[in-house]
Amino acid sequence: MEPIRLLIADDHEPFRRGLRALLRGEGDLAVVGEAADGPAADARCEALQPDVALMDLRMPGLDGLEATRRILRTSPHIRVLVLTMADDAESVFAALQAGARGYLVKGALKADVLRAIRSVAAGDAIFGPAVARRLLHHFATARPPLGADAFPELTEREREILGFLAHGRGNQEIADSLLLSPKTVRNHVANICTKLQVADRAQAVLRARDAGLGPR
Repeated sequence: MEPIRLLIADDHEPFRRGLRALLRGEGDLAVVGEAADGPAADARCEALQPDVALMDLRMPGLDGLEATRRILRTSPHIRVLVLTMADDAESVFAALQAGARGYLVKGALKADVLRAIRSVAAGDAIFGPAVARRLLHHFATARPPLGADAFPELTEREREILGFLAHGRGNQEIADSLLLSPKTVRNHVANICTKLQVADRAQAVLRARDAGLGPR
């Protein structure tokens, strides 16, 4: 059986070296390439076609979220497993929305890393124990969804975009998620501000969060 081919994308060389050491000796796993920033991760995934890309979220040039989107746009069969320091629910949701199939926090046990790689390569979605606990807490304490009578002056699309704004998403992220152009998103944001009678998007976010959207 061919080994699972891996690409490591992380801007810290000591971490990449440690991860290579952790994987050494695993006969069914083979590191075929590395990348120290987002553009390199995208280019090397396209050139090397690994089975799994181990992706940090915070890298120079292009963050791991955008790198994941670009990789999956051209090579949707590549499985992205996020391996990063952030364990907050927002980062996890953003990674899943970008197309990641798994999420681990750096410092995870070797057994958890190996299990995650093999599971993601097999087509499963997997979270490390710390991330799973955080997600359970988030859902247990989450506010109820925004009622249908909130912001009746907004269209359904505008309410959807307001929800993204409340969760800290930028125009490009919203455009990518909704398959819209950034200009269209900007126009929607302007309309939202006008209809809510607020001066800017920051005030619109405050209105949305007061109504139950976004993090507490």
